[in-house]
Amino acid sequence: MQRPDFFADLEQRDLVYQISAPQLVDLLRSQRVTGYIGFDPTADSLHVGSLLPLLTLRRFQQAGHQAIALIGGATGLVGDPSGKESERTLLSRQELEVNCAGLRRQIAQFLDLEHSDAILVDNAEWLGPLNLLDFLRDIGKHFSVNQMIARESVRKRLESREQGISYTEFSYMLLQAYDFLALYDRYGCILQMGGSDQWGNILSGSDLIRRLRGVETYGLTFPLVTRSDGRKFGKSEEGNIWLDPARTSPYQFYQFWLNVDDADVVRYLKFFTMLPLAEIEELACQVATAPERREAQRALAREVTLLVHGPAALQRAERATAVLFAGDADYRRLSAQELEEAFRGAPTSTLDRRRLGTPQATLLSVLTEVQLYPSRSRARAELAEGGISVNNVTIRDASYTLSEADLLHGRYIILRKGKKHYHMLRVAADTES
Repeated sequence: MQRPDFFADLEQRDLVYQISAPQLVDLLRSQRVTGYIGFDPTADSLHVGSLLPLLTLRRFQQAGHQAIALIGGATGLVGDPSGKESERTLLSRQELEVNCAGLRRQIAQFLDLEHSDAILVDNAEWLGPLNLLDFLRDIGKHFSVNQMIARESVRKRLESREQGISYTEFSYMLLQAYDFLALYDRYGCILQMGGSDQWGNILSGSDLIRRLRGVETYGLTFPLVTRSDGRKFGKSEEGNIWLDPARTSPYQFYQFWLNVDDADVVRYLKFFTMLPLAEIEELACQVATAPERREAQRALAREVTLLVHGPAALQRAERATAVLFAGDADYRRLSAQELEEAFRGAPTSTLDRRRLGTPQATLLSVLTEVQLYPSRSRARAELAEGGISVNNVTIRDASYTLSEADLLHGRYIILRKGKKHYHMLRVAADTES
């Protein structure tokens, strides 16, 4: 059976930024190659910026190659200076263990670890036992400080007098190079892949293997993901878009992709989905001829949410979207879980159930109490103009009092100011709050 052409697929998806040698292309087409991508555990979850390397490893495995996902259980203690304008905050070993466990769960969703063509490893296994003097003598002597300083990630920091770079982060390049050497020795790994900001680190690893083992190894990078308008990819108004549903709900995750600009959506379909290129081309035509239908964005949101969160979460996200964006959206049609996911990230307050139906639960008083308005007079004025709603029902009555009848699933009330400012009230007895 003919091997799927991994490199051609990457090229057609505009995912090849640099390769270290042209012979890598023929190598990938003619034989099974072992390659790796590293993930540093800076948090207990990856964010959407990590999706590109995760999906690249998935494509690599599906093309018949051996994919290694490396978790930086040791390098995470040091911190990669690449792409960073200032020194990272160092993590404790306990924090690192929690973060590594989170990353293992997420990486396992993208690779088929049941077979030998996908391996998950932690570099603490070989970096942890290293002796400092042996490392400096056997590895450090192969690195030129002049070349290290010339690397962009280091040079930028050295040019900043206020920040600079510590020896800790400066040494990261040596540790990552040693990772490549260790993976070559243990698994015959001859390819390291990563974002274009990793190019210098990748070349350092290849150079170390050449010097110590006399073997040619290779590097391949993909472009760093950007937005066409210059904004940072992977950020929303609330902050990072995480893969962990406890940090970013499946509904918020779905909305992030659904709201991608027309100028970015085709590129993101190539990068972040496994859709065939012919299907992406059809969606590109729809962007050009009927952008208002947003079919490409719907396909993007559907495919990525399905990959990361599975069919049940996708169904909830699509249902919540259909309900919340209907002109006369009835929040009572949403389940408690759908409500929680849809309004996660919105400001939340707890309201004592005993206040409902009393003068202490007038809408005007609650609006000011939860700081949707600075004063009752401001709230009263907007109320008269129809700018306030309870559970998506416009309220104009200044004497309106929240009551049991307003409760969704017996415990929620959704307040809205204008079109975009939401506040979730969780209603509970004193003992529950």
